[in-house]
Amino acid sequence: MGGGRKPSPPKVKYIPAPPPPKPAPVPTQSFRTQLELTKVSNEQQRLNMELGAQLDRTNEEFFAGQDIRRLQAQGAEQRLSTRVGGEEQRKSIAATGIQERLTTAARGQQDRATVAATGAQQRLTQEQLLAGQERQIGLTGQEQRATIGKSGEEQRLTDLQQEMFRRYKEERDYAQSRSAYRS
Repeated sequence: MGGGRKPSPPKVKYIPAPPPPKPAPVPTQSFRTQLELTKVSNEQQRLNMELGAQLDRTNEEFFAGQDIRRLQAQGAEQRLSTRVGGEEQRKSIAATGIQERLTTAARGQQDRATVAATGAQQRLTQEQLLAGQERQIGLTGQEQRATIGKSGEEQRLTDLQQEMFRRYKEERDYAQSRSAYRS
């Protein structure tokens, strides 16, 4: 198109932005008042904390003394209670020992009398048992023979019933198979 050389780009010159405005201090009465109130409030809070700590120390000393006196009183009561309980326990043990010795003596006499009476009864019972056993042996033999005879009879009857039932089943099976073969 036109002849040869390219035109140079235009040069742009940048102008810097103006500096930001400097704040001008404006004195206000509310800011100073607030600072003074904060100082007074902090001082009051510090004084309150000191007074609270002092009061806590005073209370702790007072109550610690009371706790010590209370524990001393409890210890004295407990020692007295233990002493009285020990004395009563020793008296009770002594009385119990006397009663147990008397009971053991009486029990021993009763046990000896019981053993003597039991021995006499056992000897009498043994004599009666021997006489009864001799009679029983004769009766037992007869009863055993009768029982064995009855058992044999019942066994033979049971065997016969089983054999008859077996034959019945075989006959029925045979008849069913013949019937099925014919059809």
